[in-house]
Amino acid sequence: MTALFKGTVICVFIVSSIVCFAQRKPKQGAAPAAQAPAAPIKIMVDATHAPQKILHAQLEIPVTAGPVTLVYPKWIPGEHGPTGPVVDLTGLVFTANGQRLTWRRDLGDMYTFHLTVPAGVTTLQAKLDAVLPAPPAGFSSGASATANLDMLSWNQLVLYQPGRHTDDIMFSASLKIPDGWHYGTALPVENEGNGQINFRSVSLTMLVDSPVLMGRFFRRIPLTPEGPIQHYIDMVSDSNAALQMPPEVINEYKHLIAETGALYTARHYNEYHFLLTLSDKTAHFGLEHHQSSDDRVGERTMIEDDDRMLAGSLLPHEMTHSWNGKYRRPRGLATSDYQQPMEGDLLWVYEGLTQYLGDILAARSGLWNKQQFLDEAAETAAMLDHTTGRAWRPLQDTADAAQILYGAAPQFENWRRSVDYYPEGFLIWLEADTVIRQKTNGQKSMNDFCHLFHGGGNTPPMVKPYTFDDVVNTLNQVVPNDWAKFLRDRLDTYGPGAPLGGITNGGWKLVYVENPSDFTKAMEKSRHNVDARFSIGLSLDDKGVIVDVLINSPAWNAGLAPGMELAAVNGRRFTPDVLREALQTGKGNGPNLELMVINGDFYKTYTLNYHEGEKYAHLVRDESKPDILSDIIKPLTAAPAGNK
Repeated sequence: MTALFKGTVICVFIVSSIVCFAQRKPKQGAAPAAQAPAAPIKIMVDATHAPQKILHAQLEIPVTAGPVTLVYPKWIPGEHGPTGPVVDLTGLVFTANGQRLTWRRDLGDMYTFHLTVPAGVTTLQAKLDAVLPAPPAGFSSGASATANLDMLSWNQLVLYQPGRHTDDIMFSASLKIPDGWHYGTALPVENEGNGQINFRSVSLTMLVDSPVLMGRFFRRIPLTPEGPIQHYIDMVSDSNAALQMPPEVINEYKHLIAETGALYTARHYNEYHFLLTLSDKTAHFGLEHHQSSDDRVGERTMIEDDDRMLAGSLLPHEMTHSWNGKYRRPRGLATSDYQQPMEGDLLWVYEGLTQYLGDILAARSGLWNKQQFLDEAAETAAMLDHTTGRAWRPLQDTADAAQILYGAAPQFENWRRSVDYYPEGFLIWLEADTVIRQKTNGQKSMNDFCHLFHGGGNTPPMVKPYTFDDVVNTLNQVVPNDWAKFLRDRLDTYGPGAPLGGITNGGWKLVYVENPSDFTKAMEKSRHNVDARFSIGLSLDDKGVIVDVLINSPAWNAGLAPGMELAAVNGRRFTPDVLREALQTGKGNGPNLELMVINGDFYKTYTLNYHEGEKYAHLVRDESKPDILSDIIKPLTAAPAGNK
């Protein structure tokens, strides 16, 4: 998963064939699995009212008479937390043989429902609605629909009986979409007609892993029309103009497919769909699935240079999860159903390694040029090097506590720490790559790790769980080293300072200069913020509201805090340019910085004895060392004709 702009199954039923791979062992003390009903659960979703922010569903659930328990998915794959939007489950009605049944929610688990099925009944009917939130925030439970489009996540509409692996619960699904709309999905279609799409029966695992993107303004771009495995970009937007991705960018995504093939040496899906939502009215993030990805960005992202640059690593990141997160998944995240808590201790591999691979794939495919990759790396390194929360919270705890950190407020994020296993994972795996290259004189790299860890020949969707020891053992197959110590030293220690060995080993140095990079300027413009973190320690929006203050920075030591509002700078009403000019004027022997701040109903002027001017992160070459970073981002395959 990717938040913009800051991202296991053991036996899978594939259409008419069954792919089984590791035998599941019940947990100690676990109740015996319930007997699986022979017939699949039927679900029919009516999305014709999606523009009104509501979906309707009808389910037919095979049951036996007596007490029945049904559950609504709670722990959502890829979101690493109990994020199932049960609060938006509405209109719930159960009937059997035309008789309405009484139900009761479990008092200890809001995702569980109890009812009693009358004698002689073998099928339970359920009707329910999912109301779709309007605010464009959150992840898959955030805003997904506008007047012209919707992203359907099946987990928001299903109920099932617990006690069996979701691989063993079959669903037969159908969907009605609004007139004039088109759709994209990796879910296999049986047939369609009269405005209804009927999908082939699949496991609940596969259903939840296969969202459907639909919209009035729709475009499908084949990326490998002549290949044995098909890849598509399925795009919807609130306008037709937003779908006009430039031809050279399409070529870069075609190159991405080639680069993933060269990096991972195998594909573990039947076909792959980038499900790309372009809208200013939906939540913005990326969420991985085995054969698709749910990617949501601003409406003009693909036709505006700066926005497209900022989103350049999003699709490479989410596609990488097909190998690193879906095919290879930490054992603690490979749960048997959606009610079991997930253990995120290896998210620095699941997300951190994906962050690294997604970024280098963006560069290798041409979605970023070399300078853009370096600028993004500089931002990442500087941000983590200035993360004051390193003093108390090791990186490992950000993974262990992922389920509470995703929803944390941005205020005091620098001291609290956020899901830092994404960006710091980038730095750790970059360093690992440079160590491998140095120890083997450039003969091996993290590419070889990916061949071993993610390859193994093409397969349908499947999961191969792993542990910490599996990661270490694979690294040692590439080159012998004390990899366990290497990793634990970076996961368990306290600050100060980020792990910058990959940058320094790679022949570059992190420095601070007065002029922001194009990447930084694009971020400030897109986020509507002002970045003064590396100078006075302030992050604020362009209206002057302080989002965060670095502990022990000049701003913090002067008395500023998150939530305050900067009203004036040196006696003049605040604007971003006024603050920047004041920082420049105060450099050297210039005047102190006088900041008038609103704190609730009170005004106060704070004096900052700061004279070092503006500071922005850059990487510069260390000519005393080989340029390994440039080698890392070199393409493994030739770019398609017409690429920039």
